[in-house]
Formats: sequence, C-alpha cells, structure tokens
Amino acid sequence: MDAPRSRTRLAIVGAGAVGSTLAYAALARGAARTVALMDVNRAKVDAEVLDLRHGGMFIPQAEIVGSDDVEVCRDADVVVVTAGAKQHPGQTRLDLAEATVDLTRRIMPGLVDVAPDAVFIMVTNPVDVVTYAAQKVSGLPPGRVFGSGTVLDSSRLRAALAEHCGVAVGNVHAYIAGEHGDSEIVLWSSATIAGVPLLGWRALAGRPPLDAAARERIATDVVESAYRVIAGKGATNYAVGLAATRIIEAVLNDEHRIMPVSSRIDGFRGISDVCLSMPSLVDRRGVTETVDVPMSDDEIAGLRASADAMRAVQRRLGL
Repeated sequence: MDAPRSRTRLAIVGAGAVGSTLAYAALARGAARTVALMDVNRAKVDAEVLDLRHGGMFIPQAEIVGSDDVEVCRDADVVVVTAGAKQHPGQTRLDLAEATVDLTRRIMPGLVDVAPDAVFIMVTNPVDVVTYAAQKVSGLPPGRVFGSGTVLDSSRLRAALAEHCGVAVGNVHAYIAGEHGDSEIVLWSSATIAGVPLLGWRALAGRPPLDAAARERIATDVVESAYRVIAGKGATNYAVGLAATRIIEAVLNDEHRIMPVSSRIDGFRGISDVCLSMPSLVDRRGVTETVDVPMSDDEIAGLRASADAMRAVQRRLGL
C-alpha cells in the first residue's frame, strides 16, 4: 500500500464557530500541511486567518490561507463543510434542514469542480440529511461524501460512562448509532469496558451500579448535552472541532480506523436509501465499509426508526 502523502491540503468551508475552531484544532494537531479557510464573509475569514497565523510559531509547521473564493479549496485532499444555518436555543437539528440543504445544493458543485479527487466530510446539522443531499448533488461515490455523524456523541457517551464507572475513558468502547440527533441509539450490546461486556460490568468498589436506570440516564444526558451547550453559549464548537479533526486525520493518514460516521446505508439490517451513523471503516478512500456489530432486537428496531425519521425529512425536502 502506498505511503500517506506528505503534502496534504485541508479545505474548510465556513469560518463560523465550528469552522474556525476546526481550523485551529487541525493546525494545533498538525493534521495537514496546508489549511484553507473559505467563507462568504471576506472580512471574517481574513481576520480568522490572521489570528491563526499569529500563533504559527507554537504549532507544527503549516500554511494557513483563506478567501471568499472557492478557488482557495482547489486540489484539496479533504474538504470539510461546516457552513449552514445556525442552530438557536430551542431548535432541533431537523428544524435547520431546509435552509442548510438549500445551501448545500448551491455550494457542492463548485467544490467538486475545484477538488474533484477530495474526500468530502459534512459537519453541519442536520448532518445525516445534509450528507444525503451532498451525495446526490455531487455525483461522487457515496463513500467519498460522508458526515461527522455520531463521532462526537460517542465521545460524549464514553466520557459519561468512564465517569460513572470510575475508569479512564480510553478503557471504554461504546458507540451511538443512527441519527445525529434525538432518535439516536446507544449500541449497548456491543459496548465494553476493558474488554468486559458493558451489560455484564460489575461496579468497582465505591462506584454506583451501571444498571438499566443508569444507562437510560446516561443516554438521555448524551442526547441533551448539545442543547445545554447551545443554551449556555450559543453554539457547540470545541468538541466538534476536535472530533472532526480526528476524522480528517483518519482520512489523510489512511488509518483504517473504525468510527461512527454518517454514510449511505443500503441493504444493512433491512435499511436502505438513507445516511445514518454506524461503526464504519474510514481511510483515505473515505468510508469503505459498515461494520455489522452485535445488536439486540430493540437496537435494530431503534436504528430502523431513526432511518424512518430521516427518510421522512428527505421526502419533505424533495430528496
């Protein structure tokens, strides 16, 4: 297999809270040698690029450029789309669908024209519906256009489980699947802590049991956590910026990493014609395979219900 390319170009579309934080995270982690930031607000993108350049001596060597012209994205290896309607307190992710899908329809053709060989990662809500629209508009193979999905949700879940059980988060392996939103489900059946099936986990001394009530409370907290952040500060940006950077690295470094990203599902567990998150293989080709992890009947039913909810939105938007 060919070695990863040393000259890597990352394009980020949208210089708002998520896009600018993502650029910062990617530069701090040394994810790409060139980071290109694009936004229709030229003054905003110029200011973000200048601010990032001022920190250049404290990060791995990289070039940071920006513009309101799509040409800044030319020949990118990865294009991350963060541009979309802003989610306000009280709004669900699906409330944003129509405006963001319309924007996606407008910008995708130009992005594909300047970066025809790129992997496209959608990081704007409602991410599953937006990813489905981006795939249709782009005409690219489905695996090369996917969404950030429930990577962040799964991180939130692992953090909550680690805190509850009194273990390091690196010892927790658990995924959230389905919609990145209110109908998402926890895949309890495949979750483990230090190799022990989570459903059989015995509480450590002085720790509360991980019983059904605790699991339900943790799942609810994960679903509602983004709303709490939005209510308090207006947007989520730090954690999603880090999560998206980790996905970018999996692509650019050809890591063959299993991540719960949102990709096209066709003929999986009776589900087709929808983008949902399931543990998936991510490498420089994009998403190459969905991993069929153990699932209970209730979890399969929950995944199908999530798919039904997404298809209903797709029909409403004429997708």
